[in-house]
Amino acid sequence: MMKSKMSRVGFTLVLLASLSLAAVAPVNAASGAKPAPNFTLKSLTGKNIKLSEMTGNVVLINFWASWCGPCREEMPLLNALHKKYEPLGFTVLGVNVEEQTDKARGFLNDFPVDFPVLLDNKNQVSQLYNVVAMPTTVVVDRDGNMRFLHKGYKPGDEKKYRKMVKKLVRE
Repeated sequence: MMKSKMSRVGFTLVLLASLSLAAVAPVNAASGAKPAPNFTLKSLTGKNIKLSEMTGNVVLINFWASWCGPCREEMPLLNALHKKYEPLGFTVLGVNVEEQTDKARGFLNDFPVDFPVLLDNKNQVSQLYNVVAMPTTVVVDRDGNMRFLHKGYKPGDEKKYRKMVKKLVRE
């Protein structure tokens, strides 16, 4: 009985460790970095933003929704990251995935940001990026390649984002 209980505990620990590793997937050129799917979305200000026009910059794309608790926690941290690294050729694109734009506007009244917020109200871009968790964060390098994918958010994850952004703005 004791041995099978220990085996279940060990299995659970291994499973939890593998799930936490699966949440962060750095991608590099050696492992076949792939081009980030291009898209054009309208921003909350009415301007069309096209990812391919941002080549030459490091771009963090954050898929979020107003009902997402972790998004509320993460948004001010993303804004701070944007403000710190923007002078070095970095930007955050917040992609709201809800059908109703008034929910995004309400959220941003509580959590204002300085970066562009885009509207994916038909979830076409979310599908391009296989978004299955809220929030989902993708970092794209200056050449337009996906270099980092993170699903979900828990306190401390912003340190991983900062580390990746620092690395990529130096490349």
